[in-house]
Amino acid sequence: MRVLLIEDDAMLGKALVRGLSENGMTVDWTRNGVDGFAALDRSDYAMALIDIGLPKMSGLDVLKSKRQAGLMTPALIITARDGVSDMVAGLDLGADDYIVKPFELPLLLARMRAVMRRTNGRAQSLMTAGDITLDPSTQVATFRDVKHLLSVREFAVLNALMERPGQILSRSQIEGRIYGWGEEVQSNAVDVVIHGLRKKFGKEIVRNVRGAGWTVTKEGA
Repeated sequence: MRVLLIEDDAMLGKALVRGLSENGMTVDWTRNGVDGFAALDRSDYAMALIDIGLPKMSGLDVLKSKRQAGLMTPALIITARDGVSDMVAGLDLGADDYIVKPFELPLLLARMRAVMRRTNGRAQSLMTAGDITLDPSTQVATFRDVKHLLSVREFAVLNALMERPGQILSRSQIEGRIYGWGEEVQSNAVDVVIHGLRKKFGKEIVRNVRGAGWTVTKEGA
């Protein structure tokens, strides 16, 4: 999934970009509240990770303004402040969860998965669509009893399709999930990734709708 990170700490920001990318996410990183505020207008993110103590505009002000404007993007507050009042303020302004610095990456990933489960109305961590099962915690997919560990981009594409089973995602929509700012978009990248998935699981795992894009079925065979 594509994630917006709004964090002014350079060391933490670099570590998070690397860690999240290694776990199949595309990460755009801004270092102050004003740029983060603008980024939320420019792109469609699956989630925003927002530090509270940001330059130019606080994370709470970013969250408050966006929620008042109707933005529904799930948001997880990252904060060095462990006071109850700060946590309550963030949650009351529309944050879906929070995590206190310092933290380990596995805990952040688990909290992000929990937020996405709640957002998508799922009680379990496993994602299912028709005959496909995807475990975001391990990046292992199963299709009709065939199980494989996915590459980073295979996971990103299949995850995007399974978030909206039965709906067609265009090439540009999928590219938006696997490329971040400044990355050169390869003209056949999506085709290569989907070819890899089909090679592992068979042609029926992802279906092409000519001239429109790709989809995974909502119901099993």
